[in-house]
Amino acid sequence: MYRNHYDNDVTVWSPQGRIHQIEYAMEAVKQGAATLGIKGKNHSVLVALKRASSDLSSYQKKIIPIDDHAGISIAGLTSDARILSRFMRTECLNHRYIYGSPLSVARLVSSVGDKAQTGTQIMGRRPYGVGLLVAGVDEAGPHVYYICPSSNFYECKCMAIGARSQSARTYLERHKDEFKDVEDLGELIAHALRALRDCLPNDTELTTKNVSVGYVGRDVEFTMKDDEDVEEYLKMIEGDEKRGGAASADPEEGAEDTMDTQ
Repeated sequence: MYRNHYDNDVTVWSPQGRIHQIEYAMEAVKQGAATLGIKGKNHSVLVALKRASSDLSSYQKKIIPIDDHAGISIAGLTSDARILSRFMRTECLNHRYIYGSPLSVARLVSSVGDKAQTGTQIMGRRPYGVGLLVAGVDEAGPHVYYICPSSNFYECKCMAIGARSQSARTYLERHKDEFKDVEDLGELIAHALRALRDCLPNDTELTTKNVSVGYVGRDVEFTMKDDEDVEEYLKMIEGDEKRGGAASADPEEGAEDTMDTQ
């Protein structure tokens, strides 16, 4: 039997025990622009590449604030990310209204996983075609979580997702043991930008136009930096050797740009 005999609905299993609709949703994440998250001793940091669908459009928003203590970065379909971010904001708002305190990051991520899971087992629905990196801080300290379209979620020391993100993961794997002791926010952001830079083609550099930065700390509310506000962090990595270079961009690697732009 051919593969397309088993991919018409999310409730159909293949003989190999696979659900192809979920795998297709995970491919959408691989086609989104790269983003990564790192947690240090006191802070969690998100950085993301921004892409524009054409020269006439603005760059797409990749980092979304959720609450004072949490934010997300996305890779995949932006329309799906908006649905999930709105759900996360509502959960945080309800918890603050009822209990007068911020929702723990682990419970927030778990609730998103439960919501995403319903789309993987009900006929007529589909998985969310977006991967989320969640950066937050609570009483347990800083956190970085990855939520994938299969509704699985993982707490990570650091993580990179999106197109050509393997180069960033290689950098993160080499330095992962250093991050937990980093107290300086600027140093942690510099590490993140060096890893993100390795996702770019050799003839492209990070600029204030194509990168976003978000961070949160024990005593710092979630903050986003775009455009000129990112320049001070880019100066920190000027002159550093580019450790890797991704191959030239694949024209098909643009799911979030071609299917849903802002």
